[in-house]
Amino acid sequence: MTIAVDFDGTIVKHKYPEIGEEIPFAVQTLKMLIEDRHKVILWSVREGELLEEAVAWCRERGLEFYAVNKDYPEEIVDPTNEYYSRKSKADIFIDDRNVGGLPDWGTIYRIIKEKKTLEQIVIEDMAPIEDDEPKKKKWWKL
Repeated sequence: MTIAVDFDGTIVKHKYPEIGEEIPFAVQTLKMLIEDRHKVILWSVREGELLEEAVAWCRERGLEFYAVNKDYPEEIVDPTNEYYSRKSKADIFIDDRNVGGLPDWGTIYRIIKEKKTLEQIVIEDMAPIEDDEPKKKKWWKL
């Protein structure tokens, strides 16, 4: 699966044009998705030197993307080409601007790994825990 992930507000806290502090478990989760053989693309509004700084920040933490602001590494970005489109062809987008906001990274991983919706995971997490052993019946009746 191809996963496009934003940088500011998603991997790090918003502090653009500077780089904010890491959002807990973002880098670790993205590494796990890459280990799970997903193609993770950094898809950011950053360009030029600001984009290079973000990529370097990720590399320092051992996070290497399949592609950066491209659908695949060999793609030629040519905005003058009438057929070029900046729109990514990713299967999933992880972005803090999602409707409803950005779930925590543990939930994001579960959505992708377990192929469930956020709604399914929330319902599961809210379900009461049932005991494995049946309750003993009381010997008296009320």
